[in-house]
Amino acid sequence: MKYAISFFAVLVLVISGMLFFQYQVFSDKVETQVDDFTYTQEIDITYRSGSLDIRHHFKNLPNQVIDIQWPKLAINPDCFIESENTCKRLSEDKTKFEKGDNHSQSLSYIIPLNNELKSNQLLKEIFVSLKKGEVTYSTVHISTDKNVEGQWITGLPKIGQQTLSLVNYSMFSGTGPVSELYWNAGKLNLHKTADVLSVYTKKPLSDDLIKKIKDLNLLNENHIAIVEGENISKLQGKRIVFLKDLSMNSIKRQVILSQAKAQYKFNDSPLWLSEMVASFLAGTTIGGDKSTEIVNTLTHQMTDKQLANWLQMLKDLKGKEISAKILDEALSEVFGIHTQYLSMNESAKEVFPFLFNDNREILVDSYLQKDVNVIFKNGLILYSADTILKHLGYETSNGDNGYYVYNKERNFRFPENHGFYVYNERRYNTVSKPIVEVGGIQYIEETWLQKLFTVEIEKKDDSISIKSTTAQQ
Repeated sequence: MKYAISFFAVLVLVISGMLFFQYQVFSDKVETQVDDFTYTQEIDITYRSGSLDIRHHFKNLPNQVIDIQWPKLAINPDCFIESENTCKRLSEDKTKFEKGDNHSQSLSYIIPLNNELKSNQLLKEIFVSLKKGEVTYSTVHISTDKNVEGQWITGLPKIGQQTLSLVNYSMFSGTGPVSELYWNAGKLNLHKTADVLSVYTKKPLSDDLIKKIKDLNLLNENHIAIVEGENISKLQGKRIVFLKDLSMNSIKRQVILSQAKAQYKFNDSPLWLSEMVASFLAGTTIGGDKSTEIVNTLTHQMTDKQLANWLQMLKDLKGKEISAKILDEALSEVFGIHTQYLSMNESAKEVFPFLFNDNREILVDSYLQKDVNVIFKNGLILYSADTILKHLGYETSNGDNGYYVYNKERNFRFPENHGFYVYNERRYNTVSKPIVEVGGIQYIEETWLQKLFTVEIEKKDDSISIKSTTAQQ
């Protein structure tokens, strides 16, 4: 009995220890979990001696660990003691704000300008950002020596500008983040054409153009500044758009495209992809010939319900990474059948035709072959000819007289746009085409694949199995 009691006591201790360990692990995970959050910011900038001295104030911070992302150009990063508590949460290595009940914290840093403030200079990514955080409102104050004459633009609405006894002062304030500054040593005309749009021009705008700009259908309420001309780096800002041509078409394209790029992470995607997304969001075609044709093609393929679902999916992707593959997955869900339409257009010079793909695994003589593509077009089931025939033991080539398929015993020639094919020097008339070219790629139609190359095709929910038979034509 004593042994039983002792064993039970040991067992209770072991179980208690395990539960305590699991609780500690769970507590650590909860403690280190970082949620998305919103905050507001106020930035004080002073230009002196060829550099920008910045005091950055963060407000409405949550009680959680927040990672700080310093600008690459920043030097002398430090806290800024605005009040007794504004540096209490800054870690010793200055890489994060620790948990705490102080909802306002302040930092200071310097952005060197190579000892010179150049006219038409666009300064990008010069402000601190907080990981997992979204800026809901920004206020920017900029001061320069009185003898430094010119104009600052931030992309935020300009609240006012004043010349004081020792300094020139400008203030900007509005919804959303700010990530760049533009400096122009001359004088530009400021036209506040809409609540979310300002235009800086060398000459006054016509009343007709101002009216058209006011009626422009924008994607969000984050203000954008249009600047006539270009900057010395010839780059575009996120909320500052440079235009040589102030026509309505160029304004509409660049402004809406800029707003779309600010809402999505397009990374290295081609320009036409961002133009396509912007077009759907704005309800009008924006961009070049390729994006316009793709938008028109997809619109005509969709029912009204599918188009509504597609637009909702685009809105749900805001703030996330966007690529041709990700959007193809969304399109596949909308249509209820797999497509690689956008991915194929990513590598094609011309517009690749719209079609659906069979996404099942392809087995050739029991071996998985990932390079065989199966597509649906005009009611036909088509297999990528070069790859499927290679796995069946044939070589293929394109020649002046058609598409050639051959091995030691069997030779085929499929002339383009003719109602026959040639097998081992003998001609056979056809009603349909065995070989179909789609987007510059040769495909073989399924029934012709079975007939000419004597294969059996077995289809399951997750695979298509293609097996050679011994019979030959």
